[in-house]
Amino acid sequence: MGGTVPRLPTGIVSRVTIDSGPTPDTLRWAVRLLRAEAVALGLVAVWLIWSDLTAATSDLTSALLVTAFAVAGAAALWALGGALARRKSGARAPAIVLQLMLLPIGWYMIQGGLGWLGLPLMALGLGVTGLLVSPPTNRALGFD
Repeated sequence: MGGTVPRLPTGIVSRVTIDSGPTPDTLRWAVRLLRAEAVALGLVAVWLIWSDLTAATSDLTSALLVTAFAVAGAAALWALGGALARRKSGARAPAIVLQLMLLPIGWYMIQGGLGWLGLPLMALGLGVTGLLVSPPTNRALGFD
């Protein structure tokens, strides 16, 4: 007989569900780009692991820290993309911070002669940040 009688809602207010509507294109593209960055950084992490295992001599501690940083960055980008896809508003600020971190990285790449990679990284960071702060994304995440 267990479970045959419906449970009465507790409290005096019943549950309210809000129809969220379709996901705006700006949020969908921001999630896609965050996930693409996670995959790219994951590939860099795989290369770093291979490099750590095959290097003749190196500072093992530094090599492992750089590799762990790349793995953690890829995991963070993937998780933030998933949270934003589920419209978790708390994921927007960390995602913006990670995108803005691409600006100094790109700047130092340009200074080091890798402008062909630094400029697109800076543009990517600014572009995803723009998508994350756009009005349709704000509405979808509950920021009015």
